[in-house]
Amino acid sequence: MLFNSFAFLLAFLPCALMLHFAAERFAPQWRLPLLAVLSFAFYGYWDWRFLPLLGLSILINWGVARAFGHLGRNTLIWAAIVVNLLVLGVFKYADFALGLASNLGGTEFTPLALALPLGISFFTFHHIMYLTDLKAGRAPQMGLLRYTLYIAFFPQVLAGPLVRWSEIVHQFDERPYQRSDAAERFARGLVLLTIGLAKKVFIGDPLSVYVNPAYEAAAAGAVSTVAAWQATLAFPFQIYFDFSGYTDMALGIALLFGIVLPQNFETPYRATSLRDFWRRWHMTLSRFLRDYLYIAMGGNRHGFALQLFALFMTMTLAGLWHGAGYTYIVWGMAHGAGLVAGLLWRKAGLPMPPLLGWALTFSFLALTFILFRAPTFEVAGTMFDALIGSDIPGERFRWRTIALAAAVALAGPTAWTFVQRLPPARWVAVLTAIVFVVILFKIGDDANYEFIYFQF
Repeated sequence: MLFNSFAFLLAFLPCALMLHFAAERFAPQWRLPLLAVLSFAFYGYWDWRFLPLLGLSILINWGVARAFGHLGRNTLIWAAIVVNLLVLGVFKYADFALGLASNLGGTEFTPLALALPLGISFFTFHHIMYLTDLKAGRAPQMGLLRYTLYIAFFPQVLAGPLVRWSEIVHQFDERPYQRSDAAERFARGLVLLTIGLAKKVFIGDPLSVYVNPAYEAAAAGAVSTVAAWQATLAFPFQIYFDFSGYTDMALGIALLFGIVLPQNFETPYRATSLRDFWRRWHMTLSRFLRDYLYIAMGGNRHGFALQLFALFMTMTLAGLWHGAGYTYIVWGMAHGAGLVAGLLWRKAGLPMPPLLGWALTFSFLALTFILFRAPTFEVAGTMFDALIGSDIPGERFRWRTIALAAAVALAGPTAWTFVQRLPPARWVAVLTAIVFVVILFKIGDDANYEFIYFQF
Protein backbone atom coordinates (compact mmCIF):
# COMPACT_ATOMS: atom_id res chain seq x y z
CA MET A 1 0.00 0.00 0.00
CA LEU A 2 1.13 3.53 -0.64
CA PHE A 3 2.10 5.74 2.27
CA ASN A 4 -0.08 8.41 0.63
CA SER A 5 -3.24 6.26 0.66
CA PHE A 6 -6.29 5.97 2.89
CA ALA A 7 -5.59 2.27 3.36
CA PHE A 8 -2.26 3.05 4.99
CA LEU A 9 -2.97 6.33 6.77
CA LEU A 10 -6.43 5.49 8.15
CA ALA A 11 -6.25 1.71 8.59
CA PHE A 12 -2.86 0.00 8.58
CA LEU A 13 -0.80 2.64 10.42
CA PRO A 14 -3.26 3.31 13.29
CA CYS A 15 -3.88 -0.41 13.84
CA ALA A 16 -0.14 -1.15 13.69
CA LEU A 17 0.64 1.60 16.21
CA MET A 18 -2.04 0.42 18.65
CA LEU A 19 -0.80 -3.16 18.46
CA HIS A 20 2.80 -2.03 18.84
CA PHE A 21 1.97 0.13 21.85
CA ALA A 22 0.11 -2.73 23.50
CA ALA A 23 2.95 -5.15 22.89
CA GLU A 24 5.61 -2.72 24.08
CA ARG A 25 3.60 -1.89 27.21
CA PHE A 26 2.22 -5.27 28.25
CA ALA A 27 4.27 -7.94 26.44
CA PRO A 28 7.61 -6.48 25.29
CA GLN A 29 8.85 -9.91 24.25
CA TRP A 30 6.27 -9.82 21.45
CA ARG A 31 7.29 -6.40 20.11
CA LEU A 32 9.83 -7.64 17.57
CA PRO A 33 7.73 -10.59 16.34
CA LEU A 34 4.84 -8.14 15.89
CA LEU A 35 7.00 -5.74 13.87
CA ALA A 36 8.07 -8.66 11.66
CA VAL A 37 4.45 -9.72 11.07
CA LEU A 38 3.44 -6.13 10.32
CA SER A 39 6.33 -5.78 7.89
CA PHE A 40 5.36 -8.91 5.97
CA ALA A 41 1.70 -7.85 5.98
CA PHE A 42 2.66 -4.46 4.56
CA TYR A 43 4.86 -6.03 1.87
CA GLY A 44 2.30 -8.71 1.04
CA TYR A 45 -0.44 -6.13 0.54
CA TRP A 46 1.24 -5.14 -2.74
CA ASP A 47 1.39 -8.66 -4.10
CA TRP A 48 1.25 -11.67 -1.78
CA ARG A 49 2.95 -13.81 -4.46
CA PHE A 50 6.29 -12.12 -3.70
CA LEU A 51 6.17 -12.91 0.03
CA PRO A 52 7.94 -16.29 -0.46
CA LEU A 53 10.73 -14.50 -2.34
CA LEU A 54 11.30 -12.07 0.52
CA GLY A 55 11.01 -14.81 3.14
CA LEU A 56 13.37 -17.22 1.37
CA SER A 57 15.81 -14.41 0.67
CA ILE A 58 15.99 -13.62 4.39
CA LEU A 59 16.16 -17.26 5.48
CA ILE A 60 18.87 -18.29 3.00
CA ASN A 61 21.11 -15.28 3.60
CA TRP A 62 20.77 -15.62 7.36
CA GLY A 63 21.60 -19.33 7.03
CA VAL A 64 24.72 -18.49 5.02
CA ALA A 65 25.76 -15.98 7.69
CA ARG A 66 25.34 -18.63 10.39
CA ALA A 67 27.28 -21.18 8.36
CA PHE A 68 30.07 -18.66 7.83
CA GLY A 69 30.21 -18.13 11.59
CA HIS A 70 30.80 -21.86 12.10
CA LEU A 71 33.04 -22.59 9.10
CA GLY A 72 34.72 -19.25 8.39
CA ARG A 73 34.84 -19.87 4.64
CA ASN A 74 34.80 -16.72 2.51
CA THR A 75 33.47 -18.71 -0.43
CA LEU A 76 30.12 -18.96 1.37
CA ILE A 77 29.81 -15.17 1.46
CA TRP A 78 30.93 -14.73 -2.14
CA ALA A 79 28.51 -17.43 -3.30
CA ALA A 80 25.63 -15.80 -1.42
CA ILE A 81 26.41 -12.37 -2.90
CA VAL A 82 26.55 -13.85 -6.40
CA VAL A 83 23.22 -15.63 -5.91
CA ASN A 84 21.64 -12.44 -4.58
CA LEU A 85 22.81 -10.54 -7.65
CA LEU A 86 21.64 -13.33 -9.96
CA VAL A 87 18.15 -13.27 -8.45
CA LEU A 88 18.07 -9.49 -8.84
CA GLY A 89 19.37 -9.87 -12.39
CA VAL A 90 16.73 -12.41 -13.39
CA PHE A 91 13.84 -10.25 -12.24
CA LYS A 92 15.23 -6.87 -13.23
CA TYR A 93 17.57 -7.43 -16.18
CA ALA A 94 16.61 -10.70 -17.89
CA ASP A 95 14.50 -9.09 -20.62
CA PHE A 96 17.09 -6.37 -21.13
CA ALA A 97 19.79 -9.03 -21.57
CA LEU A 98 17.61 -11.05 -23.93
CA GLY A 99 16.93 -7.95 -26.02
CA LEU A 100 20.64 -7.18 -26.14
CA ALA A 101 21.38 -10.77 -27.19
CA SER A 102 18.73 -10.55 -29.89
CA ASN A 103 20.25 -7.35 -31.28
CA LEU A 104 23.79 -8.72 -31.25
CA GLY A 105 23.12 -12.28 -32.40
CA GLY A 106 20.28 -11.79 -34.80
CA THR A 107 18.18 -14.42 -33.03
CA GLU A 108 14.86 -13.36 -31.56
CA PHE A 109 14.47 -14.32 -27.89
CA THR A 110 11.06 -14.29 -26.24
CA PRO A 111 10.97 -11.89 -23.25
CA LEU A 112 10.27 -13.50 -19.89
CA ALA A 113 8.04 -10.56 -18.86
CA LEU A 114 8.63 -11.21 -15.16
CA ALA A 115 6.99 -8.83 -12.73
CA LEU A 116 9.57 -6.85 -10.75
CA PRO A 117 9.13 -7.48 -7.01
CA LEU A 118 8.88 -4.17 -5.18
CA GLY A 119 11.92 -3.32 -3.13
CA ILE A 120 14.08 -6.15 -4.51
CA SER A 121 17.00 -3.80 -5.24
CA PHE A 122 16.91 -2.37 -1.74
CA PHE A 123 16.63 -5.59 0.25
CA THR A 124 19.24 -7.23 -2.00
CA PHE A 125 21.67 -4.40 -1.19
CA HIS A 126 20.91 -4.81 2.52
CA HIS A 127 21.90 -8.48 2.27
CA ILE A 128 25.12 -7.55 0.46
CA MET A 129 26.07 -4.87 3.00
CA TYR A 130 25.63 -7.23 5.94
CA LEU A 131 27.38 -10.20 4.33
CA THR A 132 30.30 -8.08 3.18
CA ASP A 133 30.72 -6.57 6.66
CA LEU A 134 30.40 -10.01 8.23
CA LYS A 135 33.19 -11.35 6.02
CA ALA A 136 35.37 -8.35 6.92
CA GLY A 137 34.80 -8.93 10.65
CA ARG A 138 32.83 -5.70 11.10
CA ALA A 139 29.37 -7.24 11.60
CA PRO A 140 28.28 -9.67 14.32
CA GLN A 141 26.11 -12.73 14.02
CA MET A 142 22.47 -12.00 14.79
CA GLY A 143 19.34 -14.01 15.39
CA LEU A 144 16.83 -14.70 12.64
CA LEU A 145 14.22 -12.31 14.04
CA ARG A 146 16.57 -9.34 14.18
CA TYR A 147 17.96 -10.13 10.75
CA THR A 148 14.40 -10.32 9.39
CA LEU A 149 13.64 -6.88 10.75
CA TYR A 150 16.92 -5.48 9.44
CA ILE A 151 15.92 -6.57 5.94
CA ALA A 152 12.13 -6.19 5.98
CA PHE A 153 11.27 -3.39 8.46
CA PHE A 154 8.31 -1.99 6.59
CA PRO A 155 9.03 1.78 6.48
CA GLN A 156 12.21 1.16 4.46
CA VAL A 157 11.70 -2.18 2.70
CA LEU A 158 10.30 -0.78 -0.57
CA ALA A 159 12.52 2.20 -1.39
CA GLY A 160 15.05 2.64 1.37
CA PRO A 161 16.87 4.41 2.80
CA LEU A 162 19.68 1.85 2.60
CA VAL A 163 20.40 1.14 6.25
CA ARG A 164 23.56 -0.39 7.60
CA TRP A 165 23.08 -3.09 10.23
CA SER A 166 25.02 -0.95 12.74
CA GLU A 167 22.47 1.86 12.41
CA ILE A 168 19.38 -0.12 13.28
CA VAL A 169 19.89 -3.52 14.90
CA HIS A 170 20.82 -2.17 18.35
CA GLN A 171 17.58 -0.18 18.38
CA PHE A 172 15.50 -3.36 18.28
CA ASP A 173 16.52 -4.07 21.89
CA GLU A 174 15.28 -0.73 23.23
CA ARG A 175 11.97 0.06 24.93
CA PRO A 176 11.12 3.15 22.85
CA TYR A 177 8.00 4.16 24.76
CA GLN A 178 9.85 3.97 28.09
CA ARG A 179 12.28 6.72 27.09
CA SER A 180 12.00 10.09 28.80
CA ASP A 181 11.60 11.75 25.38
CA ALA A 182 9.19 9.13 23.99
CA ALA A 183 6.25 11.53 23.56
CA GLU A 184 8.44 14.16 21.90
CA ARG A 185 9.97 11.62 19.50
CA PHE A 186 6.51 10.30 18.62
CA ALA A 187 5.26 13.83 17.93
CA ARG A 188 8.25 14.64 15.76
CA GLY A 189 7.58 11.43 13.83
CA LEU A 190 4.04 12.59 13.12
CA VAL A 191 5.26 16.00 11.96
CA LEU A 192 7.89 14.38 9.73
CA LEU A 193 5.28 12.07 8.21
CA THR A 194 3.02 15.05 7.53
CA ILE A 195 5.82 17.07 5.93
CA GLY A 196 6.74 14.13 3.70
CA LEU A 197 3.12 13.74 2.63
CA ALA A 198 2.87 17.48 1.92
CA LYS A 199 6.03 17.41 -0.23
CA LYS A 200 4.66 14.50 -2.24
CA VAL A 201 1.04 15.64 -2.56
CA PHE A 202 1.38 19.43 -2.83
CA ILE A 203 4.63 19.77 -4.81
CA GLY A 204 5.87 16.49 -6.30
CA ASP A 205 2.61 15.24 -7.79
CA PRO A 206 1.51 18.61 -9.29
CA LEU A 207 4.83 18.84 -11.11
CA SER A 208 3.87 15.69 -13.04
CA VAL A 209 1.43 17.88 -14.97
CA TYR A 210 4.45 19.65 -16.47
CA VAL A 211 6.48 16.48 -17.01
CA ASN A 212 4.30 13.59 -18.14
CA PRO A 213 2.48 15.27 -21.07
CA ALA A 214 5.79 16.54 -22.50
CA TYR A 215 7.35 13.08 -22.55
CA GLU A 216 4.15 11.58 -23.94
CA ALA A 217 4.26 14.14 -26.75
CA ALA A 218 7.95 13.42 -27.33
CA ALA A 219 7.15 9.71 -27.54
CA ALA A 220 4.57 10.56 -30.18
CA GLY A 221 7.28 12.33 -32.16
CA ALA A 222 6.86 16.03 -31.46
CA VAL A 223 6.92 18.30 -28.41
CA SER A 224 6.88 22.07 -28.21
CA THR A 225 9.85 24.05 -26.95
CA VAL A 226 7.78 25.47 -24.09
CA ALA A 227 6.64 22.01 -22.97
CA ALA A 228 10.16 20.62 -23.25
CA TRP A 229 11.63 23.37 -21.10
CA GLN A 230 8.82 23.07 -18.55
CA ALA A 231 9.46 19.33 -18.24
CA THR A 232 13.24 19.73 -18.11
CA LEU A 233 13.05 22.25 -15.29
CA ALA A 234 10.22 20.49 -13.46
CA PHE A 235 11.48 16.90 -13.39
CA PRO A 236 14.53 17.47 -11.12
CA PHE A 237 12.16 18.94 -8.53
CA GLN A 238 9.45 16.34 -9.13
CA ILE A 239 11.77 13.42 -8.43
CA TYR A 240 13.34 15.27 -5.48
CA PHE A 241 10.07 16.05 -3.73
CA ASP A 242 8.68 12.63 -4.60
CA PHE A 243 11.67 10.69 -3.26
CA SER A 244 12.68 12.95 -0.40
CA GLY A 245 9.00 13.09 0.57
CA TYR A 246 8.96 9.29 0.69
CA THR A 247 12.14 9.32 2.79
CA ASP A 248 10.65 11.83 5.22
CA MET A 249 7.58 9.60 5.57
CA ALA A 250 9.75 6.53 6.11
CA LEU A 251 11.82 8.30 8.77
CA GLY A 252 8.69 9.67 10.45
CA ILE A 253 6.88 6.32 10.45
CA ALA A 254 9.97 4.52 11.79
CA LEU A 255 10.22 7.12 14.55
CA LEU A 256 6.63 6.36 15.56
CA PHE A 257 7.79 2.80 16.23
CA GLY A 258 10.88 3.96 18.09
CA ILE A 259 13.41 3.46 15.28
CA VAL A 260 15.72 6.18 13.93
CA LEU A 261 16.65 5.69 10.26
CA PRO A 262 19.48 7.58 8.51
CA GLN A 263 18.76 10.71 6.51
CA ASN A 264 18.87 10.40 2.74
CA PHE A 265 18.92 14.00 1.47
CA GLU A 266 20.75 17.18 2.46
CA THR A 267 19.47 20.03 0.24
CA PRO A 268 21.06 18.50 -2.91
CA TYR A 269 20.17 21.34 -5.26
CA ARG A 270 22.41 23.69 -3.31
CA ALA A 271 25.39 21.64 -4.52
CA THR A 272 28.15 23.61 -6.20
CA SER A 273 29.72 20.56 -7.87
CA LEU A 274 28.65 17.13 -9.03
CA ARG A 275 30.67 15.52 -6.23
CA ASP A 276 28.87 17.77 -3.75
CA PHE A 277 25.53 16.75 -5.27
CA TRP A 278 26.16 13.03 -4.77
CA ARG A 279 27.13 13.70 -1.16
CA ARG A 280 23.70 15.26 -0.66
CA TRP A 281 21.41 13.18 -2.95
CA HIS A 282 20.24 9.67 -1.96
CA MET A 283 23.09 9.69 0.53
CA THR A 284 22.65 6.10 1.67
CA LEU A 285 22.97 4.88 -1.92
CA SER A 286 25.98 7.13 -2.49
CA ARG A 287 27.83 5.69 0.47
CA PHE A 288 26.89 2.15 -0.64
CA LEU A 289 28.39 2.88 -4.05
CA ARG A 290 31.48 4.37 -2.42
CA ASP A 291 32.06 1.65 0.19
CA TYR A 292 31.02 -1.46 -1.72
CA LEU A 293 31.84 -0.59 -5.34
CA TYR A 294 34.26 2.32 -5.68
CA ILE A 295 36.58 1.21 -2.86
CA ALA A 296 36.24 -2.43 -3.90
CA MET A 297 37.48 -1.47 -7.38
CA GLY A 298 40.53 0.23 -5.88
CA GLY A 299 39.25 3.72 -5.14
CA ASN A 300 42.05 6.22 -4.76
CA ARG A 301 44.52 3.75 -3.25
CA HIS A 302 46.16 2.34 -6.37
CA GLY A 303 47.00 5.23 -8.62
CA PHE A 304 45.20 8.07 -10.32
CA ALA A 305 44.31 6.16 -13.50
CA LEU A 306 42.56 3.40 -11.55
CA GLN A 307 40.77 6.02 -9.47
CA LEU A 308 39.32 7.59 -12.62
CA PHE A 309 38.29 4.17 -13.92
CA ALA A 310 36.70 3.18 -10.59
CA LEU A 311 34.81 6.47 -10.44
CA PHE A 312 33.47 6.13 -13.97
CA MET A 313 32.51 2.46 -13.60
CA THR A 314 30.83 3.03 -10.24
CA MET A 315 28.49 5.60 -11.74
CA THR A 316 27.89 3.48 -14.85
CA LEU A 317 26.80 0.61 -12.61
CA ALA A 318 24.69 3.07 -10.61
CA GLY A 319 22.92 3.97 -13.84
CA LEU A 320 22.32 0.29 -14.59
CA TRP A 321 20.96 -0.20 -11.06
CA HIS A 322 18.39 2.53 -11.66
CA GLY A 323 16.88 0.69 -14.60
CA ALA A 324 17.34 -2.00 -17.21
CA GLY A 325 17.68 0.33 -20.16
CA TYR A 326 20.29 1.99 -22.32
CA THR A 327 19.18 5.46 -21.27
CA TYR A 328 19.89 4.68 -17.60
CA ILE A 329 23.32 3.33 -18.47
CA VAL A 330 24.21 6.43 -20.49
CA TRP A 331 22.84 8.62 -17.67
CA GLY A 332 25.20 6.84 -15.28
CA MET A 333 28.09 7.17 -17.73
CA ALA A 334 27.40 10.89 -18.07
CA HIS A 335 27.57 11.31 -14.29
CA GLY A 336 30.74 9.21 -14.20
CA ALA A 337 32.29 11.42 -16.86
CA GLY A 338 31.14 14.53 -14.97
CA LEU A 339 32.71 13.31 -11.74
CA VAL A 340 35.93 12.47 -13.58
CA ALA A 341 35.99 15.96 -15.15
CA GLY A 342 35.46 17.50 -11.71
CA LEU A 343 38.29 15.46 -10.25
CA LEU A 344 40.63 16.49 -13.07
CA TRP A 345 39.62 20.13 -12.57
CA ARG A 346 40.45 19.96 -8.85
CA LYS A 347 43.73 18.14 -9.50
CA ALA A 348 44.72 20.92 -11.87
CA GLY A 349 44.06 23.46 -9.12
CA LEU A 350 41.67 25.47 -11.28
CA PRO A 351 39.23 27.81 -9.51
CA MET A 352 35.45 27.43 -9.59
CA PRO A 353 33.37 30.32 -8.21
CA PRO A 354 30.50 28.87 -6.10
CA LEU A 355 27.75 30.57 -8.08
CA LEU A 356 29.14 29.36 -11.41
CA GLY A 357 29.66 25.89 -9.93
CA TRP A 358 26.03 25.81 -8.78
CA ALA A 359 24.73 26.95 -12.19
CA LEU A 360 26.83 24.39 -14.08
CA THR A 361 25.86 21.60 -11.67
CA PHE A 362 22.12 22.23 -11.84
CA SER A 363 22.23 22.62 -15.63
CA PHE A 364 24.09 19.32 -15.93
CA LEU A 365 21.58 17.60 -13.64
CA ALA A 366 18.53 18.96 -15.45
CA LEU A 367 19.83 17.98 -18.89
CA THR A 368 21.00 14.51 -17.89
CA PHE A 369 17.70 13.88 -16.12
CA ILE A 370 16.18 13.85 -19.61
CA LEU A 371 18.03 10.58 -20.22
CA PHE A 372 16.85 9.33 -16.83
CA ARG A 373 13.19 10.15 -17.53
CA ALA A 374 12.97 9.28 -21.24
CA PRO A 375 12.10 5.64 -22.00
CA THR A 376 14.23 5.59 -25.19
CA PHE A 377 16.99 7.53 -26.89
CA GLU A 378 14.47 8.62 -29.53
CA VAL A 379 12.30 10.29 -26.90
CA ALA A 380 15.36 11.87 -25.28
CA GLY A 381 16.54 13.11 -28.67
CA THR A 382 13.16 14.68 -29.36
CA MET A 383 13.31 16.46 -26.01
CA PHE A 384 16.83 17.76 -26.64
CA ASP A 385 15.85 18.94 -30.13
CA ALA A 386 12.84 20.78 -28.72
CA LEU A 387 14.98 22.57 -26.14
CA ILE A 388 16.91 24.38 -28.85
CA GLY A 389 13.90 25.34 -30.91
CA SER A 390 10.74 23.95 -32.43
CA ASP A 391 8.12 25.14 -34.88
CA ILE A 392 5.39 23.40 -32.88
CA PRO A 393 3.30 25.98 -31.05
CA GLY A 394 3.19 25.52 -27.30
CA GLU A 395 1.15 26.94 -24.46
CA ARG A 396 2.30 29.79 -22.25
CA PHE A 397 5.17 28.82 -19.97
CA ARG A 398 3.77 27.86 -16.57
CA TRP A 399 6.31 28.58 -13.88
CA ARG A 400 4.55 29.01 -10.51
CA THR A 401 4.76 25.42 -9.25
CA ILE A 402 8.32 25.11 -10.54
CA ALA A 403 9.26 28.37 -8.79
CA LEU A 404 7.65 27.18 -5.54
CA ALA A 405 9.51 23.88 -5.75
CA ALA A 406 12.81 25.63 -6.46
CA ALA A 407 12.33 28.03 -3.56
CA VAL A 408 11.60 25.24 -1.07
CA ALA A 409 14.42 23.02 -2.38
CA LEU A 410 17.02 25.80 -2.34
CA ALA A 411 16.03 27.93 0.65
CA GLY A 412 14.57 25.55 3.18
CA PRO A 413 16.39 23.16 5.52
CA THR A 414 15.85 19.41 5.26
CA ALA A 415 12.64 18.17 6.82
CA TRP A 416 14.59 16.28 9.49
CA THR A 417 16.52 19.39 10.52
CA PHE A 418 13.37 21.49 10.47
CA VAL A 419 11.48 19.02 12.65
CA GLN A 420 14.32 18.79 15.17
CA ARG A 421 14.31 22.58 15.50
CA LEU A 422 10.58 22.83 16.15
CA PRO A 423 9.63 23.62 19.74
CA PRO A 424 7.29 21.17 21.52
CA ALA A 425 4.42 23.64 21.36
CA ARG A 426 0.65 23.29 21.05
CA TRP A 427 0.50 25.44 17.91
CA VAL A 428 2.79 22.96 16.15
CA ALA A 429 0.39 20.12 16.95
CA VAL A 430 -2.65 22.09 15.76
CA LEU A 431 -0.96 23.18 12.54
CA THR A 432 0.22 19.63 11.83
CA ALA A 433 -3.30 18.29 12.37
CA ILE A 434 -4.77 20.89 10.00
CA VAL A 435 -2.21 20.15 7.29
CA PHE A 436 -2.78 16.41 7.70
CA VAL A 437 -6.55 16.81 7.24
CA VAL A 438 -6.02 18.98 4.14
CA ILE A 439 -3.71 16.29 2.77
CA LEU A 440 -6.41 13.66 3.28
CA PHE A 441 -8.88 15.79 1.31
CA LYS A 442 -6.29 16.27 -1.41
CA ILE A 443 -5.61 12.54 -1.60
CA GLY A 444 -9.33 11.89 -1.88
CA ASP A 445 -9.84 14.41 -4.69
CA ASP A 446 -6.82 13.74 -6.92
CA ALA A 447 -5.13 10.85 -8.61
CA ASN A 448 -2.90 8.99 -6.17
CA TYR A 449 0.55 8.69 -7.73
CA GLU A 450 2.96 5.91 -6.89
CA PHE A 451 6.44 6.89 -5.80
CA ILE A 452 8.92 7.17 -8.65
CA TYR A 453 11.61 5.12 -6.93
CA PHE A 454 9.31 2.12 -6.44
CA GLN A 455 10.21 1.05 -9.99
CA PHE A 456 13.88 0.67 -9.05
